[in-house]
Amino acid sequence: MTLVATFVSAHGQALLGEALLARLRDAAPAPARIERLDGEIAADLFAEADDARKLEAALRPALDGAPVDIIVQPAATRRKRLFLADMDSTMIGQECIDELAAYVGLKEKVSAITERAMRGELEFEPALRERVALLKGIPLAVVDEIIRERITLTPGGSALVRTMRAHGHYTALVSGGFTVFTGPIGRMIGFNEDRSNTLLSSGSALSGAVAEPILGKQAKLDTLVELRSRFGLPDEATLAVGDGANDLAMLGEAGLGAAYRAKPAVAAAADARLDHADLSALLYAQGYRGDEIVRD
Repeated sequence: MTLVATFVSAHGQALLGEALLARLRDAAPAPARIERLDGEIAADLFAEADDARKLEAALRPALDGAPVDIIVQPAATRRKRLFLADMDSTMIGQECIDELAAYVGLKEKVSAITERAMRGELEFEPALRERVALLKGIPLAVVDEIIRERITLTPGGSALVRTMRAHGHYTALVSGGFTVFTGPIGRMIGFNEDRSNTLLSSGSALSGAVAEPILGKQAKLDTLVELRSRFGLPDEATLAVGDGANDLAMLGEAGLGAAYRAKPAVAAAADARLDHADLSALLYAQGYRGDEIVRD
């Protein structure tokens, strides 16, 4: 079958010059064809091969350490019609629960628990309950302040969502975080919908509890399956991106599961990993050209 290897330069760089593309073409185990997608920022290599991981392994040494990501997949099914994304440390640069903890001087303690949970060293649900309990008494108004002053959108994320929507595809923000964040942030980025956990409150402050059942790894997977069924899509028409252990099931079920600046176990298990490029790489991976991308 025909596989396509998409090469995307590190964010803000244009690294795919003629010499590098020639090395990549020569490294392919079968005759290969190169097509540029966006100047020296992104390009495709098409080759007849049966195993995406073997093709990637053959091509990667030709990069000679250049900060360029590779995404390999069947060419015939590269365009996706459903996109699911994690929020914290994926679509945004922060972990919202850690930013809440900073308000009461507990960011270091909560961040340590978050890191272990995202690495898969702790079960997500009890780790979330433990962290939320430490937030008791924080005024709800702090959420707006955090969104306004501390949250940064991941480069390429809005372009990814808005371009897919412009082509009639569906996008969902699916987070183990909280609705008070996913609602406004999801709208800011442009998602069709968002799903996450509900922080409980007492009056105008957090109560230190989260509504059950907690949306974690299984709920993310279930959301992908539900939306795929709703729209009558084949498995290969779905795309998901995340960075933590609670994203693994969702990434594994998607036609293309991408790990973004991910924990080691997640990066190793995913179909693709973005270590250098921004999230617009997932548009190039679908065959979108630079002039087709909806920019902010």
